[in-house]
Order: sequence, then structure tokens, then C-alpha cells
Amino acid sequence: MTLRTMVALGATLVTLSTSGMAQDKPGFKDTPMLPGGQWRVHDADRPAPVVVTPAKQPGGAPSDAVVLFDGRSLDAWTPQRKAWPIKDGAMTVPSRATAGGENALVTKQSFGDVQLHLEFRSPNPPTKSSQDRGNSGVWFMQRYEVQILDGYQNPTYADGTVGAVYGWKPPLVNASRAPGEWQSYDIVFERPRFAPDGSLVRPAYVTAFLNGVLVQNHQAMLGTTVWRQVAKYTAHGDAAPIQLQDHDSPVSFRNIWVRPLPEAAIAQDLKENMK
Repeated sequence: MTLRTMVALGATLVTLSTSGMAQDKPGFKDTPMLPGGQWRVHDADRPAPVVVTPAKQPGGAPSDAVVLFDGRSLDAWTPQRKAWPIKDGAMTVPSRATAGGENALVTKQSFGDVQLHLEFRSPNPPTKSSQDRGNSGVWFMQRYEVQILDGYQNPTYADGTVGAVYGWKPPLVNASRAPGEWQSYDIVFERPRFAPDGSLVRPAYVTAFLNGVLVQNHQAMLGTTVWRQVAKYTAHGDAAPIQLQDHDSPVSFRNIWVRPLPEAAIAQDLKENMK
């Protein structure tokens, strides 16, 4: 028998029905189909989300994360020249004189779409200004840079300050902490998609929080980061390493982890772009 309950809400009558409710598990099988034609609204058969255990401390790695730096080991990284020194749970870009030249740090593992968390600290007291003050960067797929810089009372060009998509989009706001204080980045990077002929189907996108403040909101990227030129895309593979830049400044890092992201949600958007 169909159960119908008439509920009066002010002058409005709302009919609640349980005729389509599944008996073996919560949900419905008589509701309208959602876009895409695979699932109904409140579908009883739709798979539940995978359980992920969050970290006990804010900024800690959840259970499905790949830990890239835990304060003890550089096993997840390959230095361009010489290993970055570790002290008190942090690693620091060594001087180029010590390293023998530019000395980026590159992950041994390759990634595509990811959620990244890292914490960084600019040197204190600062001894330089503009782009020479606390400069580093996070390079996704070794191509697409989100800038790291000491942005605290440090005038520089807008698309080169901390939180910028370097050479393209300034951050929405300047949420910098003072030099010597630990700062956090939480970034979602979506890799670009290319057609078989190498043409761009969908650009890379980045969403970034600096110290918990939104500084890039699903921002499309122009292409491979380049200095003093307009970026452009060149077709590449689906995964590549993440790189931390050496810009000849002793920036320190700690607590770095990534979560590789499933492609399902992006695949639907990609279908729409290809219509």
C-alpha cells in the first residue's frame, strides 16, 4: 500500500511519498534521471563514496594521500644536483654555490590531477626585494607554476607574487604571512587534455588556497609557464613529476602530500567540451 502523508506548511500542502523507496537499502528507483542518463535522483543503486580517514591534525595527510615529505626523508624526490638539507623537520633550498648551480627538487612519482598540500617558510630576516625575496614555486607536471614568494610588504609585479599563476593570473588577494612564519598551500590541479592530434581540448585548471584563503578559483592556465612571454600549450602525457623550484633563495618546506584525483568528474566536463 502506498503511504502518503499530507504536511501543512503555512498555506502550502506538500505530499511526501515512499512508494518508490527501496526496501533493501535507502534510496529510490522511480525518480527522474539525472543528466548523463546513468543515475536517478536519490538512486538506491548509486555507489557510495570511498571511505577516506582524515588526519587528526589540520593539514595532515589523509589515509589515501601519497606523502612526499614527512620531515625525515627525501626518498620521494630526486634533486637536480644535490639533496636539500633537512633540519628540524624541514628541508631548505641550498645555496647554488653549495649545490653547484640551479638545484630543483623533482618527485620520483608522476601525477596528473591532484590535490596538493605543502607548507613553506620564507627566510627571515629578508635580505632582498621583489622577485629575489623568498622566491620558489610549485611546478605541476614540471610545466605549470603556482608561485611561491615572500609577499609580505614586498612590492613586485602582480602576476609574479605569491599565489599567482606565474606570468598570467595574480592572486585574488594577498594572504601572505610575515617572513619566518610557516605558510600553507592547498591546491587542486587539473591537468590539460589533448586530442590525438595534439590539439588542446581542455586547458589545465588550478584552485588554490594560501593560508586557508582562496587565491585562485578554478582558474584556467594559459600553458607551460615561461618568463616574460605568453604561455602556450604543447601536447604531453597524462602524468609527470611535481617540481619544487630553486630560485636561489633559502625557502624551507615541510608536510608535503598529494592525493591523485579520479578522472570521472572531469571526464563528463570533457565530453561537454568535445560536443
